[in-house]
Amino acid sequence: MTIRLLLVDDDPLVRAGLTLMLGGAEDIEIVGEAADGSGIEQLALELRPDVVLMDIRMPHVDGLTATETLRARPDAPEVIVLTTFHADEQVLRALRAGAAGFVLKDTPPAEIVAAVRRVFAGDPVLSPAVTRQLMTQVSGGAVAPGDRTARARSRLALLAEREREVAVAVGRGQSNAEISARLYLSVPTVKTHVSRVLAKLRLNNRVQIALLVHDAGLLDESGDDVG
Repeated sequence: MTIRLLLVDDDPLVRAGLTLMLGGAEDIEIVGEAADGSGIEQLALELRPDVVLMDIRMPHVDGLTATETLRARPDAPEVIVLTTFHADEQVLRALRAGAAGFVLKDTPPAEIVAAVRRVFAGDPVLSPAVTRQLMTQVSGGAVAPGDRTARARSRLALLAEREREVAVAVGRGQSNAEISARLYLSVPTVKTHVSRVLAKLRLNNRVQIALLVHDAGLLDESGDDVG
């Protein structure tokens, strides 16, 4: 299946480089480009991309705002954030808004192609260790840490006990197979629990589950590191 990709970056040289880099992949079709996030919702409607490669810092409408706009749609494309910094508050906010991950602009071409393929397949594109580093190095926005913890725990209280255990395991960065072995569940059952967690908490992906579990302080309580 061909992956329909939309490039959003204010630097025409970056867009040209990405086009050259990604255009050589037989399973990726670049369906359009944009210089900022303005009109991104209409563009997504017209071009129907599966994945959007989104620069986080752009004039007029930045990548964070554009990501929030896109991911609020019921048929939203997946978003990979492009950034020059490992620990960037805007990147963390984009992940909270539903971005599937981020890649650095100096990432080797093969890894960017692999990231697009992984996101299209439904997998996040950043390791649990990077997620943890990002969450500990930058703040999560205007919400005070104590308020964020209380709010996260209140949301997680909606889960059944087994769903909560699966959510914490996702927060540790465990794969479905690892969760299966740890909790003595079949892999299909783990997938069902993950789907229920996403639906009950109205989340988009496993990265958001990990962020919520981290905010609730459950990883610290467990004594396990997600790296």
